[in-house]
Amino acid sequence: MSPQDGPILIIGTERSGSNLLRLVLDAHSRIAVPHPPHFMRYLSGIPYDGDVEAMTGDALRLLRHHIHPWPHAIDRAAVTAAARPSLFGVVSAIYDQYRVAEGAARWGCKSTFMVEHVDTVLAEIPDARFLWLVRDPRDVAASAKRAVFGHCHPYRMALRWKAEQELARAALERRGPEVVHLVRYEDLVSSPDREIAAICDFIGEAVEPAMLAHHLGGNARVTASLSASWRTAGDPITTARIGSHQQGLSDRERRQVESVAARVMEPLGYPFDPASLDEPVPGALGVALRGFAVRLAVEARSLGTDRNHFRRWRRDATVRRLRRGATPVSVLVQAGESR
Repeated sequence: MSPQDGPILIIGTERSGSNLLRLVLDAHSRIAVPHPPHFMRYLSGIPYDGDVEAMTGDALRLLRHHIHPWPHAIDRAAVTAAARPSLFGVVSAIYDQYRVAEGAARWGCKSTFMVEHVDTVLAEIPDARFLWLVRDPRDVAASAKRAVFGHCHPYRMALRWKAEQELARAALERRGPEVVHLVRYEDLVSSPDREIAAICDFIGEAVEPAMLAHHLGGNARVTASLSASWRTAGDPITTARIGSHQQGLSDRERRQVESVAARVMEPLGYPFDPASLDEPVPGALGVALRGFAVRLAVEARSLGTDRNHFRRWRRDATVRRLRRGATPVSVLVQAGESR
């Protein structure tokens, strides 16, 4: 595989514009980026012991219940025959089959949770490249409050944002800017021509006009139609959602986010109120109860607006069945928190 054919993985934190970046990349004639079933997120805790048949079976079961169905059937026997004896080997074989069906030269993955698996990916595919997509954590938390994906409580979302940015920063420091490229959401939407050109230079591709008109493609329309949480996927690139936390978070919630994330925000160019550093840590019970109440409201709204609502419930049930007995119960709650 040449460096120009290696996969492109978007890493960071959900609700950071990853659907936008996915669709921009997918609009390129050489790149195919399906919506991710989050294979590594959901299956990496299961002790498969190199059993390719079992890993393939579980991955394809997850794909069957994916909340954003793929347009191409995946051949199980072909995946089993092509996959290296690891979970990412199976994932890579599945994505590669999708790439071939799309007639593309390389595939991409927008599962931001892959920030936890950078070294695993590079051990198997040294030519892989990572786009570290970062967004103001206050806007991330405000978006998550309204979405069926992610933690509904801003404090918990801030903890996730901090941890994942620290992982991405560490990957950049270990691997260097030739392997990990930082993309600020705010820069991407404010200067798309410049930022997309920089991304293409990083991944070794020529800029194509379709990348700046991603919203006109069929994939964008399909994504926007499935869930209210993705409705902006069908919109042109806009700066309208920069600073959305000003309406989406209370002052207390903003301070809670900043109290967690401030030291990571600063080097990434996100100013914060120093007074937030004195914000007390919220009680665990209060966070849990408030998060649960907001989640109920979000789920009720989703029932009336989302075409894939029941698919998401089936997906989450599938993940719990697959992981039952393989990992501690505490990690199973992750199944309901991902895109």
